[in-house]
Amino acid sequence: MELVENDTAIITGAASGIGRTTAKTFANHGASVVVADVDEDGGADTVAAITENGGDATFVRTDVSDPTSVQETIETAVDEYGGLDVLFNNAAIEGPVARLEEYDDDAFEQVIDVNLKGVWYGMKYGIEAMLADDGGSIISASSIGGEVAVPQYSGYGAAKAAVGQLTKYAAIEYAEDGIRANAVAPGIVRTEMIERTIDEHPEMEEQFQNTEPMPGLADPEEIANAVLFLGSNLSSRVTGVTLPVEGGYLAQ
Repeated sequence: MELVENDTAIITGAASGIGRTTAKTFANHGASVVVADVDEDGGADTVAAITENGGDATFVRTDVSDPTSVQETIETAVDEYGGLDVLFNNAAIEGPVARLEEYDDDAFEQVIDVNLKGVWYGMKYGIEAMLADDGGSIISASSIGGEVAVPQYSGYGAAKAAVGQLTKYAAIEYAEDGIRANAVAPGIVRTEMIERTIDEHPEMEEQFQNTEPMPGLADPEEIANAVLFLGSNLSSRVTGVTLPVEGGYLAQ
């Protein structure tokens, strides 16, 4: 069963990791996918993986911290595919691993620009497109770090917590317009971001492996499937929630 057949989906941060896997998952379920990222080579690889498997995808270089860039990406989806049905605000950066008083000011600004303002711009312009096209579903990437304090990730966690609150506002304000807004809160997922952190801080690998009650690290496919659920009609009555996908971490 193709859960998003004939839908148009924009996936930000789709050049790698969870974004790439989600883009492929939506394409496998019948969606036309706009692959949005600053990484042109990685974005092209994602498009190639989709089209080689018979799917439909277009790459748009997108800097989510730039409102004009986000607006142009959404306009591309509308022009190329006739509308916007699903938006996954996934693009994010990890920022420094540092105690709060040692956290660099400029790095904090950059994390907020990408991880929070990028979601804000996606919602703002994505909602405009959805209002003109009988609604849609917006999913934004939060994190367990947005639900509880994860030491040395204050900038990242603050941005992700705000994503959850923005999601509630969008859900309430546009419920009567056929627009649903939800978030996913992954735990530790084996992506390039986590691999970089382990390379820079090898002592954290054991911590990551033992963080969640379910053993090991999540695969990107497990997050992509949750996003697919929230983007499809299977979740037609679900809005305003942050769905944890974290192996039981928040149940402790």
